[in-house]
Amino acid sequence: MPETAQTKRSAAVLQPDPGRWKALVFIALAQLMVVLDATIVNIALPSAQQDLGISDGNRQWVITAYALAFGGLLLFGGRIADLWGRKRAFVVGLVGFAAASALGGAATGEAMMLGARALQGAFGALLAPAALSLLAVTFTDAKERAKAFGIYGAIAGGGGAVGLILGGFLTEYLNWRWTFFVNIPFAIVAAIGAYLVIREPAGGRNRAALDVPGVVLSTLGLVALVYGFTRAESEGWSDAGTIGMFVSSVVLLGTFVLVEARVKAPLLPLRVLTDRNRGGVYLSLGLAVIGMFGLFLFLTYYLQVVKGYSPVLTGFAFLPMIAGMIIGSTQIGTRLMTRVPPRLLMGPGFLTAAIGMLMLTQLEVDTSYAGLILPAQLLLGLGMGTAFMPAMSLATHGVDPKDAGVASAMVNTSQQVGGAIGTALLNTIAASATTAYLTDHAAAATTPDAQKLLQLQGMVEGYTSAIWWAVGILAAASAIAVALITTGKPDTGAVAGSGADDEVKIPVVAH
Repeated sequence: MPETAQTKRSAAVLQPDPGRWKALVFIALAQLMVVLDATIVNIALPSAQQDLGISDGNRQWVITAYALAFGGLLLFGGRIADLWGRKRAFVVGLVGFAAASALGGAATGEAMMLGARALQGAFGALLAPAALSLLAVTFTDAKERAKAFGIYGAIAGGGGAVGLILGGFLTEYLNWRWTFFVNIPFAIVAAIGAYLVIREPAGGRNRAALDVPGVVLSTLGLVALVYGFTRAESEGWSDAGTIGMFVSSVVLLGTFVLVEARVKAPLLPLRVLTDRNRGGVYLSLGLAVIGMFGLFLFLTYYLQVVKGYSPVLTGFAFLPMIAGMIIGSTQIGTRLMTRVPPRLLMGPGFLTAAIGMLMLTQLEVDTSYAGLILPAQLLLGLGMGTAFMPAMSLATHGVDPKDAGVASAMVNTSQQVGGAIGTALLNTIAASATTAYLTDHAAAATTPDAQKLLQLQGMVEGYTSAIWWAVGILAAASAIAVALITTGKPDTGAVAGSGADDEVKIPVVAH
């Protein structure tokens, strides 16, 4: 009977995927692997450089090769996820990332290492947006979505610090090659679990023809932008090559926007960007990541060089921030997300992080860890965890399922570009402040001990000068979140779509 068939179909539509929480485990595991890789290799780099005979001039390419491939291909990866299906893109990304990690761990020379890092970045660019968009289309109930994104937000925010601990352990007690090999079991478990458990909602693929001009322009434009900031760090902001990269990036990305406004099936539909709330998320999240690099970058150097901590001890010193992020995401953010508008979590969250960062401007050579660094990290973690969770959820909220991949890719792009800007900008500020301090105080350092102390004081002066900038950037992220993000608290039912009539879109689970 037609009525009976319709009733059955409606029941199937309304029933959530029974395996969604199992799916979250494997999505979170994959996200942890990608985030870990961003910091774990940094710890191992000195040992790898020595073993493989990589020159000081080319050392940065171990990091840069990954950043360029990852940042440049993210939009393309998000579109491929929409075209192929997120589950397939997710599994392919995991398998490819594992293979590239095996290649990196087995590297016998510079070329093999750099090639492996570029491949890791390319498969990461496919994996990361597929993971976030799977989460977005799997959890449609507002309360469940809050819990799922709370866990995801904690991993996205705190995974980098976990990488410092794991990288320190592996480098100190095993071998730098294990910082690559450790990805393989992560990837295999996540890929098998995803293949068996994840059931992607039907009707969410975007089967339109691939926008090849958009792919070329966006990839080249993002690569030029990321490389411009990377080059600025080593060659200076006034270097002709640096300026050339920035000019090229502006031209390429400007042309990309013009093309996307005119083509029938754009790589990045401009409706994804022009939504006020999503635009506010991308902008505030990118700024917050710039600010966070003030913590990771300078606190790592401060603890190891100034305080003399080992790599393992340095990793453990970041635990208060990880704890703060977990509490902020899974307790504060998750509990309040369905009760208050997102801006009332993101704005105060970024502002709390700015206060924690402000405390770190008081760093001195003999600063107490327990007295200053630990409480500052707790505030940073609580603030960022509280803000990251609604940001991750809102970035894909209301997006048509066919655009979920590219919307997710934009979240990762804002973070990746923010990271590149943060590294270059804050490093440059720190280096300039250190040089100025050493020049002003050089005459007073007349003994070897005084000169050594002066060097340490100069480094700390550089770090605190850059951290002041990070405070301002986090405060700006807070202001932007409050000003631009106007959506109210989520409904307690399913998540709304973004069609013209804003109908509620409840995905059908494809068995």
